[in-house]
Amino acid sequence: MVVDDHPMWRDGVARDLTAHGFDVVATADGVDSAERIARAVTPDVVLMDMQLGTGSGVDATAKVLAVSPRSRVLVLSASGEQSDVLDAVKAGASGYLVKSASITELVAAVRATAAGQAVFTPGLAGLVLGEYRRMSAAPAAPGPALPRLTERETEVLRLVAKGMSARQAAAKLVISHRTVENHVQSTLRKLQLANRVELARYAIEHGLG
Repeated sequence: MVVDDHPMWRDGVARDLTAHGFDVVATADGVDSAERIARAVTPDVVLMDMQLGTGSGVDATAKVLAVSPRSRVLVLSASGEQSDVLDAVKAGASGYLVKSASITELVAAVRATAAGQAVFTPGLAGLVLGEYRRMSAAPAAPGPALPRLTERETEVLRLVAKGMSARQAAAKLVISHRTVENHVQSTLRKLQLANRVELARYAIEHGLG
């Protein structure tokens, strides 16, 4: 689903994605329409603008994920401001791409987002990771004991936190990418997390990134 309040841009992006083999199930022009349509069609990936005529992409992201929690939101915005990027990620966005990205970069980003990877325009990933490291350095209140991960699960978790794909992690650890995927799924279940983005946050917050 493509969410943008500029009709020509929205329709152009939808056409480009369709031409590259994606099934664009719907488009929306604001917060309310994005929420309503996402509830009805449960899109795999939502391409979200940050500045919408009826509200912000941050609000729309939170509302879309509330009604369609299995969807993944990839922000496509003209803004590359640090505050916008961090607000989008905190609302649940899986990645952030600026509108100056080429169609090749956009197609690759949508595919990676659909596969559960965190995707950011070069230069933006560092500030997101830096913010989470800063947050994790702050004293935290005592909580329940952390679930025990195997040594291999911990190794895979560290690599996921660095943004590696399953195949890259597999090559690094000299194991099959299916084995890496199995470890990722096992870790997600143990930690009760939904996807790789949350897994990366967990790793950083616990000093594993």
